[in-house]
Parts: sequence; structure tokens; C-alpha cells
Amino acid sequence: MELAKVTSKGQITIPLVIRDMLGLKSGDKVFFEEIKGKVYIANASQITLSNIQTQMRGEAEKAGFQTEDDVVAYIKELRKTR
Repeated sequence: MELAKVTSKGQITIPLVIRDMLGLKSGDKVFFEEIKGKVYIANASQITLSNIQTQMRGEAEKAGFQTEDDVVAYIKELRKTR
């Protein structure tokens, strides 16, 4: 458990241990979520990436990609047409 003090402007310094745990760097954004009276904090980038991964699940197979090499070959082909 870590402790942080709230300033008169409502700001806190997230303790280093917590920043490291969440993979936070200067300029990153954090996401706060309240669930049943408890507030959770997460790295907004990680939440966004997780949401995108969920939304994209199965799309590679639908497009006919079987391996990572298929994706790389497709990207190389796209770059040639530019």
C-alpha cells in the first residue's frame, strides 16, 4: 500500500512503485474507474490497447492471414502501391 497527498489543486504524485507497476512515464494518461465504491487506476494506453485487441479479435483470420509472415507480406505489398 502506498500513500499520496492531495494538493489544493487536487493533484497527487503517484508513488514510483505504482508508476513502475503501471508502466507510467511522464506525459502518460491514467484512467480511473469506480466499482462498488472502490476506485481503480490504470495506464490509459494499456486500457486502449486492450480494447482494440478485443475489437480486432478474429479479424486477421477473416482477412485470410494465417501467420505473422502473411501480415508482413501484406504490409510490404501495400507500401509498394504508394
